[in-house]
Amino acid sequence: MAEHKPLKVTDLTLRDGHQSLFATRMKTEDMLPIAEKMDKVGFYSMEVWGGATFDVMTRFLDEDPWQRVLLLKEKMPTTKFQMLLRGQNLVGYRNYADDVVDAFVEKAAEVGIDIFRVFDALNDERNFIAAFKAIKKCKKHVQGTLSYSLTESRLGGPIFNIDYFVQKAKIIEDMGADSLCIKDMAGIISPYDAYNLVSGLKTNLTIPVHLHTHYTSGMGSMSCLKAIEAGVDGIDTCLAPFALRSSHPAVEPFAVTLQGTPNDVKFDLELIAEIDEYLETIIPKYISFADTTRFSVIDIGVLMHQIPGGMISNLVSQLKQAKAIHRLKEVYEEIPKTRKDLGFPPLVTPTSQIVGVQAVFNVIAGRYKMISKEVKDYFYGLYGKPPVAVNEEIRKKALKGYEKGEVPIDTRPGDILEPELPKAREALKGITEDMGDILIYALYPMTGLEFLKKKYGL
Repeated sequence: MAEHKPLKVTDLTLRDGHQSLFATRMKTEDMLPIAEKMDKVGFYSMEVWGGATFDVMTRFLDEDPWQRVLLLKEKMPTTKFQMLLRGQNLVGYRNYADDVVDAFVEKAAEVGIDIFRVFDALNDERNFIAAFKAIKKCKKHVQGTLSYSLTESRLGGPIFNIDYFVQKAKIIEDMGADSLCIKDMAGIISPYDAYNLVSGLKTNLTIPVHLHTHYTSGMGSMSCLKAIEAGVDGIDTCLAPFALRSSHPAVEPFAVTLQGTPNDVKFDLELIAEIDEYLETIIPKYISFADTTRFSVIDIGVLMHQIPGGMISNLVSQLKQAKAIHRLKEVYEEIPKTRKDLGFPPLVTPTSQIVGVQAVFNVIAGRYKMISKEVKDYFYGLYGKPPVAVNEEIRKKALKGYEKGEVPIDTRPGDILEPELPKAREALKGITEDMGDILIYALYPMTGLEFLKKKYGL
C-alpha cells in the first residue's frame, strides 16, 4: 500500500476565482460570512489577495486592500494565506524600485500573508531577486513560479519545451524558493503535457511542485489529474459556484475522485456544500460582470490561439473604441507575429496587454507605424529579458529617439530605478504617514491618490 500523501489543495475562490469570472469585484463583506467555514475545510492554503484585487479594491470598490487581509485573518486563523505577486511589478503594471518591493512585502507579511507566489511575465529570474530577498527576511514561504507558455499547440518546439521549464525551475530552486508553481494562466496545458512536465520537474527538484491552471480550454481537471498521477504535490481549485469557465477546476469532484487513494484530501463534502449554497446566494450581485456572450463553458478559441480571456476582453473594448470590431480576426492573426517580434513573451499581465495593444495598432495603422510607450520600454529592457532574441530591426525603430537612450540595457530592470518611497511620502504629506497608504500611492499615483482622498474625506 502506497503511503498516504494527501494532496495540497490551494483554494482560489476569494482571489483568482472572482477575478476570472466577475472582474475581481467580490467585496470583503461577502467573504466574511463564509470565512470561518472555509477555514475548517482543510485547504493547504487560500489565495485571498494579490493579482488584480489590490487595484480593483482601491479603484472601484473603495476598500482598503490591507484591511481585507486583516479582517479575513481574524476569521481564518488556521489556514495559510497566499498572495500572487508579479515579481518586481508587485501588484501593478510596471517594475517598481527595490525600496517599494521591500516595504510592500514587509507590509503584506505583517497583515497576514504566509505564502508569496512570485511570478514574472518574461520568466526573467532577475525580477525575483528583490522580492525573494524581502520574503526571506520576513521568514515567509517563497513560491517561485514559472509562467507556462507555448508556441505550438502542445508542449515542445524550440522554446517552451520540458528542458526550458526544468532549467528555469532549477535556477528558481537555487535562488531559495521553498516550492515551485507552474502557472498556466490561459488554461492551455494539456493532460499528457502536464504529466510529462511534472514528471520532469519532480525528477530534477527537491522542493514541492504545484500546478495552477484555468478551466478555459476544458482541459483543467484532466490536466490536474494527470499531474497528480505524475506526483504533483499540490493543485489549485475553486469552490464550484466560482469554478469552471475562465476560472479553475472545481474542488468537489477531486474530493470524491481521490477518496481511498494515497492522495485522499479527506474533505467534508457536506461542509463544502454549505459554503457553496452561500456563494450561490451572493452571485446575483456580480452576475453583470460575467461573460454571458455564449452558453459554452469552454472557450475552444483558446485551444487555437492561446490568448487568455482577460486579454480578449481588452482587445474587444479597444477595437470597439476605435470602431474597428470587425477587424478582430485580423488582430488574432497579428498577435502571434507581434509576439514573435517581441521574443515570444508568455502572455500574462503585463506582457499580454503590451502585445495585445501593439497588435491592434499594427492592424489599424499598419505594422509598427504607431508604437506604444510600453513596447518602447519593453525593447529598452525595462521589463526584463524575453525568452528569445527580439526582432532587431523593429527594436531599432522603436528606440529611435527614445528618451532613455537608443541602446537597450542588459542589467536587471530594478538596478536602474531610483528609490520611490521618498517621493510618495512627500506627495502624501499632511494627508497620511501610514505605510499602507504610502504604498497604495507608490503603486498607483493617480487612482491611489483618488482613493486616499476619499478615505480621508478630502
